[in-house]
Amino acid sequence: MYDYDLLVVGSANADLVIGVERRPAAGETVLGSDLAVHPGGKGANQAVAAARLGARTALLARVGDDAHGRLLLDSLREAGVDTVGVLVGGAPTGVALITVDPSGDNSIVVSPGANGRLTPQDVAAAGCLFHSSRVVSAQLEIPLETVVEVVRNLAPESRFVLNPSPPRPLPSEVLAACDPLIVNEHEAKVILGDSAVGDTPEDWARILLAKGPKSVVVTLGEQGALVASAAGVSRVPAVKVHAVDTTGAGDSFTAALAWRLGAGASLAEAASYAARVGAVTVTKEGAQASFPTAAEVAGS
Repeated sequence: MYDYDLLVVGSANADLVIGVERRPAAGETVLGSDLAVHPGGKGANQAVAAARLGARTALLARVGDDAHGRLLLDSLREAGVDTVGVLVGGAPTGVALITVDPSGDNSIVVSPGANGRLTPQDVAAAGCLFHSSRVVSAQLEIPLETVVEVVRNLAPESRFVLNPSPPRPLPSEVLAACDPLIVNEHEAKVILGDSAVGDTPEDWARILLAKGPKSVVVTLGEQGALVASAAGVSRVPAVKVHAVDTTGAGDSFTAALAWRLGAGASLAEAASYAARVGAVTVTKEGAQASFPTAAEVAGS
């Protein structure tokens, strides 16, 4: 019996957002809106998204002993995430400085802060969390060597889901553990590198599979998604909605897919449900504030 449906290992950031009429050129100062501070980071986002859907969720992450860290802990607990694995101290909480213009385009500078101090030793010390979790999900806003240690600490029957964002080449040990590897078009091309032959997502998925993952999901925005495994490659249609803000949509998709896989759904079934979760997410502003409950998804 597992205590958790999903253990997320990843980042927790404070998003500092300022609206601007236009982004400044080099050496230029522009006036912006009032500063808005939101809880974010791919790890915290995925944990909150899964918990909102009803998954028993834990997060392994590191925040600073500061106001931003307390903001993140409060947000996680309010959503129902078990924060026993959230370590405090060692560096300031990670921060994303975001400027957004009227068209919705943004520029982001990230200071990893405490996220960069989540070490392999922290993972090894959290063995009880890994053995209590049906599915483990990770991203790449924490050190790659820490993600490698996550793979080495997986329980024999648990499933590993990886969204390699921000993308970088991955060691074969990590690729072989992925079930699935979840990528968008940009992430797929970075991981494929010189192997990126072919012009279709089906091509990318087949080549990615040949690199070792047990399964692959390619997200295609308004065109839905594609799932690939030894059983074949198939498309998952998009859910048509009026998008207001796409922030966090990828995180909610990954969280929903990981949770449904752990509940016994097939890859295609889990991706279809995740597409619905992502679609509801983009109809509201913000990241964590926009993540839906299972009832909201059912009614969509």
